[in-house]
Amino acid sequence: MVKKTVLLSVIFFCVVCMLSCANHFGSSEITKPDEHKKIYEAKEKYILKAIAAVLKEKKIGTNVTIDRKNHRVDSDYVEVDDWRTKTSAVVSRLNWKECEVTLIVTTEKKTSGGWEMRRLLTKKEYDNFFHFIELKIYEEMAKGE
Repeated sequence: MVKKTVLLSVIFFCVVCMLSCANHFGSSEITKPDEHKKIYEAKEKYILKAIAAVLKEKKIGTNVTIDRKNHRVDSDYVEVDDWRTKTSAVVSRLNWKECEVTLIVTTEKKTSGGWEMRRLLTKKEYDNFFHFIELKIYEEMAKGE
């Protein structure tokens, strides 16, 4: 009987914790999208190709374009239900062997007043994104194009 009561208490506590977090999902309205940065040891051309490939594979953007002159990758919005997301990345050469990538993911929620910019991704999701980019950079470098 005591074990059952303890188990039910733990389950109840877990459910309450999950419900308390549910309202925070995408509720943080912002005026400017977050920018996260990461440094890679690769040439700009490989990084640009890798970013574009990740955006296409993960379906994070549509009509992904690479602007080699301005060292950037941009996508159009992808709409799912009442949310839309687009991604931009800028590659800056730091020195002969390092480039810095600035990643900007703009997420908006449709409301009665129009589209409102929201913070949806956390630092952990950006880190995962950068990890996928890094793997793609190695693939692009292995191709040697």
